[in-house]
Amino acid sequence: MTKAKALRVLVVTLGYACVASGLFHVPLGNAAIPGERSAGPTIDSLGRFFGAIFAGYGLAWLWAARRSPIPAAAVRWPAGVFPLGAFGRLLSLATHGWPHAFQVALGFIELVLSPVFLWPADAEEKALPVPAQGEAARRHA
Repeated sequence: MTKAKALRVLVVTLGYACVASGLFHVPLGNAAIPGERSAGPTIDSLGRFFGAIFAGYGLAWLWAARRSPIPAAAVRWPAGVFPLGAFGRLLSLATHGWPHAFQVALGFIELVLSPVFLWPADAEEKALPVPAQGEAARRHA
């Protein structure tokens, strides 16, 4: 599989996974969190809100996947945001202890997956043929 093809598969897969996860949390609230039944209305509201935000994050990935070529910046920015969730999880671990094992696995994925996206981020842009000098000048005129 070429780097460009790998990029497209990764971007689409993460996009759909984030949208699905986010939309799972919106209607289910606290029930969508492994090991938690009810944390009260405030946390339920917060979880549903972040579910919607996460679905939007997934839509940003899918938007990037619809571009041709996929812009490197449209991969690098959301890939750079992804590990912030893991750092939040690590802060929670340090202050409150170990969460449910599923949350630990998600934190690991968030830390590991970001560099995987950065490796092929510019693959489609680099795969484009370089225009002739005169053609490039006409495009910018």
